[in-house]
Amino acid sequence: MIRLSHVSVGYPDKKVLENLSLIFPDSGAVALMAPSGYGKTTLLRVLAGLKTIEAGELSGLENKKISFLFQEDRLLPWVSAEKNVELVSDSEKARHWLKQMEIPDARQLPHEMSGGMRRRVALARAMAFGGDVLLLDEPFKGLDEALRERVASHIRDVYPLTILSVHDSAEAELMGAKIVRLDS
Repeated sequence: MIRLSHVSVGYPDKKVLENLSLIFPDSGAVALMAPSGYGKTTLLRVLAGLKTIEAGELSGLENKKISFLFQEDRLLPWVSAEKNVELVSDSEKARHWLKQMEIPDARQLPHEMSGGMRRRVALARAMAFGGDVLLLDEPFKGLDEALRERVASHIRDVYPLTILSVHDSAEAELMGAKIVRLDS
């Protein structure tokens, strides 16, 4: 289990999470929900080891391999979709995940793709990385409803534990995720 005990995190001008205690299971999917500004992205960054907690304790991630889909796609603009995914895996996995994400031409550069296609390439990269925990920050941003359903069917249950940030409970349902509200 991943356990946060009385965790506080902030930025110089704002405290984002204060005295937060949560327990995440070893497997399944958990959706973090709250309006913008309530710390969903910050919590994912804490879990990924990219943001230091100011107080409290975080445990259960020792020796875990974590894959993170950032809110921004973070694709290298000078290499193809396939090469962006191969940065974290081999070409076979890259091709597999690009196919699952319905990328018709893996040779395209990011600037030649729509926003939804770039998002799916970033998702393919996160999936191809492998590991124990998958962190997804707004994974379905820019995807229409039908595409969200198809993409979710490919990424659901691949990783032992998936923690995602969403604004819509329907997206949590697509992943079969238990909803945790950060604003209550």
